[in-house]
Amino acid sequence: MNRQNTLQALSCLGKFMKQFQFADSPRGDSELNDLFYDVFNALISSAKIHNGWFDEQNVRRSIFALSTWLNDEVLSTWASKYAWNDEPKKIAMIMAGNIPLVGFHDYVCGLMSGNHLLVKLSSDDKQFLPLITQMLTHINSDFEKRIEFTEGTLEGFDAVIATGSDNSGRYFDHYFAKYPHIIRKNRNSVAVLTGEESKEDLVALGDDVFAYYGLGCRNVSKVYVPEGYDFDLLFDAFYEYKYVVDNKKYANNFDYHRALFLMGGHEMLENGFLLLKEDEALSSPISMLHYETYESLGTLNKHLNFQSESIQCIVSKSNLPNSFDFGQAQCPGVEDYADGVDTMAFLGGL
Repeated sequence: MNRQNTLQALSCLGKFMKQFQFADSPRGDSELNDLFYDVFNALISSAKIHNGWFDEQNVRRSIFALSTWLNDEVLSTWASKYAWNDEPKKIAMIMAGNIPLVGFHDYVCGLMSGNHLLVKLSSDDKQFLPLITQMLTHINSDFEKRIEFTEGTLEGFDAVIATGSDNSGRYFDHYFAKYPHIIRKNRNSVAVLTGEESKEDLVALGDDVFAYYGLGCRNVSKVYVPEGYDFDLLFDAFYEYKYVVDNKKYANNFDYHRALFLMGGHEMLENGFLLLKEDEALSSPISMLHYETYESLGTLNKHLNFQSESIQCIVSKSNLPNSFDFGQAQCPGVEDYADGVDTMAFLGGL
């Protein structure tokens, strides 16, 4: 099996996945539809049964976002920069489960680099990738030899890509020390506001905060604002995201942290579905957004550089390095590698 075979199969998969952006999206003419359309659509609708955070809207969002770069043009341009492994290595992949199909980019990198995959899924997200693998195997039976799933101990692998928390990351660092590896730990994303943003900018920022209920490492968990910033501007723009509190898990988080605020006698800013807390920490609990004030963008940029190992991405309209525009944090392209580590270069260089 060569890269062109792999690319063609993934492009076919992308065409299939693009049909599921909305519940009422028109059914296309994918060659996978006869066997897989109904079962895939049913899995989307039932995902919340297995994981209360995976409501249909967010699952569809994730699937469509991935489909946008699963096409011949994007994949061929991207992959042409990297080597294909004619002597495949077996890559152990330990995947997270915080948002739907969060490990899919690693999966594609493994295949597009010519390697074989040994995948250990999170119990929070173990429904979609096996079905997607069935689709690829239907397109080309050689994928059956290239992709293996396991729930037991990982054995017989040559390299590792593992994603988890800081705690699990320390275990991964120790356990996989003798193997070539990429170990990903906790990261958070931040936004930098100047006070000159339009309401449309701030509404778009709301997507960076509330998409996937804030569970992703690319979700904004903290905002930096100039001294004297008017937070009514944020609350007004965020109002259209009030539906997040309809999710019981989110609502429980909001009620819990609001109660802690009240019992502790802390100063609290809230709007019924989001708590704002002044805090130096980058990571904030679900339903809470941390904020910190700054005096100048120059000083702030130095501060952000110092914390770069803990920051996944920065959202801002300022000319800050490696920043995304508002509303784009959860729309990474195929070359937006997690933690800034080039996964394809790692896999191609084994």
